[in-house]
Amino acid sequence: MLRRAAIVILALAVNPALVRAQETVLTVSVPSADIYKGPSTITPIIGHVSRGAVLPVSRNLGSWVKVPWPDAQDGVGYVHVTMGFVGPANGVAPAATTQRGPSAGRPTTTSIPPLTRTSVGERVVPSGQLNVAPPASHVFGLGALVGSPQTFGATVRAWQRSRLGVQLGFSREAMTSDLAAGQVTTVQFEPAIVYGVLDHVTDYVWIRPYLGSAASIRHESLSIAAPVAEPASQTGVGYRVFGGAEFTFASAPRFGVSADAGYRHYPTPYPGFDASPLSLAVAGHWYVK
Repeated sequence: MLRRAAIVILALAVNPALVRAQETVLTVSVPSADIYKGPSTITPIIGHVSRGAVLPVSRNLGSWVKVPWPDAQDGVGYVHVTMGFVGPANGVAPAATTQRGPSAGRPTTTSIPPLTRTSVGERVVPSGQLNVAPPASHVFGLGALVGSPQTFGATVRAWQRSRLGVQLGFSREAMTSDLAAGQVTTVQFEPAIVYGVLDHVTDYVWIRPYLGSAASIRHESLSIAAPVAEPASQTGVGYRVFGGAEFTFASAPRFGVSADAGYRHYPTPYPGFDASPLSLAVAGHWYVK
């Protein structure tokens, strides 16, 4: 019984030392490494560290590591693994010095360069090329959209650092009615202004809620089976207000998926073909820049 108790006490005493010995760190090997708010380059840069800095890794996400960063609002930051190398804390020291002479009997001591930080406004530009460059932040994206009831089209979205964005949509919509014969086909051009409200960043996904307002320039054509009537067409202008969110995943940082809902008001040139005031749309954007 005493032997078993002694083994348990010894295990409890030794275990914390083993955990500390196996602590993982990232040692920066480039002139300057950016610290991001989330595990994607689309998120804001919250700081920088210089070559030789050793950052404790609290979570390894594959292409990114999560590190403590007291200057951040939530106390953590993210670094791309191409900025250095990841390994055990007791095996990544970049330099080691051994004293000789009278103190030759002392054990070898390892020196780890202190963590050097610079503010975002004092970014250090690397003097050399990096081996692998992470993809650029979201600035300009091309994509496609699907809406209700039968709407398909293309879309372009551009974001500014001030959270303000511009969106252009080009779509085609087909509509039938139980009250009137024929089909109305609408070709629409929709310039819009969008504003990112508040970013929410986790280890795997970045969510950007947004609000927007758009002017809708619509060209509508009414087709009725011959010989009842000749096709007719008319152009009008309406508006749409909407809100939604864009989702970007750390595994595919250049691709964003958006979903939004809103209220729209369009002129109705043909009786019986009233567009629903509610709009739903899903879009995907591939950010080329």
